[in-house]
Amino acid sequence: MKVVTMIPARMGSTRVKNKNIRLLDSKPLVQHIIEAAQSSSLAGDIYLNSESDIFQEIAEQNGIKFYKRDPSLSSNEATNDDFSLDFINNIECDVLLQLLPTSPFITSEDIDSFLKEMLESGFETMISTTNIQIEALYDANPINFDQKSQTPPSQMLTPVKAYACGIMGWDCKKFRENMDRFGAAYHGGDGSIGFYELKGNSTVDIDNEEDFELAEAIIDALKRKKTKPEYYEPNKRLIADADVKRILSGDGVSFNNQEEANKEKVLLKEIIERNGRDKSWSHTVINSSSNSATLIAQLPGEGNRKHFHPDWNEWWYIIEGEWTWNIEGEDKKISAGEVVFIEQGKKHKITASGNQMAIRLAVSRYDVDHVYEEENYKGS
Repeated sequence: MKVVTMIPARMGSTRVKNKNIRLLDSKPLVQHIIEAAQSSSLAGDIYLNSESDIFQEIAEQNGIKFYKRDPSLSSNEATNDDFSLDFINNIECDVLLQLLPTSPFITSEDIDSFLKEMLESGFETMISTTNIQIEALYDANPINFDQKSQTPPSQMLTPVKAYACGIMGWDCKKFRENMDRFGAAYHGGDGSIGFYELKGNSTVDIDNEEDFELAEAIIDALKRKKTKPEYYEPNKRLIADADVKRILSGDGVSFNNQEEANKEKVLLKEIIERNGRDKSWSHTVINSSSNSATLIAQLPGEGNRKHFHPDWNEWWYIIEGEWTWNIEGEDKKISAGEVVFIEQGKKHKITASGNQMAIRLAVSRYDVDHVYEEENYKGS
């Protein structure tokens, strides 16, 4: 069975201008599904199918094939049946796998599982679906519930299968037969039809501007490391504070110099020698609209209170001494010369350890919220 993968990508779009080449995560939307297909072990030859030469350029850059369809097959009136029949009449294949560029989160695992189920089960048409497990209506009539009975918990309802469309597969011989007999083959006609459930982000289909915004938010979320889930606790109150001087004082830093920032050149060694090593202190070196850098010196046993930053990453350079860094409940020993990166949302606490003063350069921004649990904000 020769499997060929087709990615249809026309230039025109009525709801989002040129959406298939609009950038998502710094690359054209169509690029995401191309990369998923290339990582698949079962996708076979991969074709980008379009009327526009710009997609030929994208195909060549990715080392895949290009099929140029007639412009009439890229009009708003042309159907999936039309351009798919044109393709299989001109490209030799037994099974046609179609991947939509508007489904950027489909994975190579989705593709391989879809094809494996289709081929092993002998389905002549395979349709990707998503399960919707909530009361559903068609033409104002209930589908999966009884209007005259109490509704069961949603997890007990029979799911309604909706087309996901991101992946479709057809036996080419049966596709032609259905087109000859019914003038349509997309839904499977009178052949054997299988349904493959897509889940999670793989079900995202970009049709409008709001869908693009959702996709961009998903990209940002996928780039962030997952943190341990937290739950509401009665009587637990969070306090946000962005006043750097008040924060440092609350951390036990007795002297805070914020008046000598933004000099063209400073020597950190001189600042350290001037402030000494017999009591805690801080000295802000940089305080601009884009970032800040503050030297913080503390004696063994001193440190900051456990907190997190909901929307800001920060990092620290250890200049002298040793510190114990607690990040999400895990202790880590940090010493001079090391850099520590704290990702937004992660609870952290640092304590000077060893037998001498420890000094760090904290790089962040002055207006960043420090969020504490109430007992940590008031405690030490």
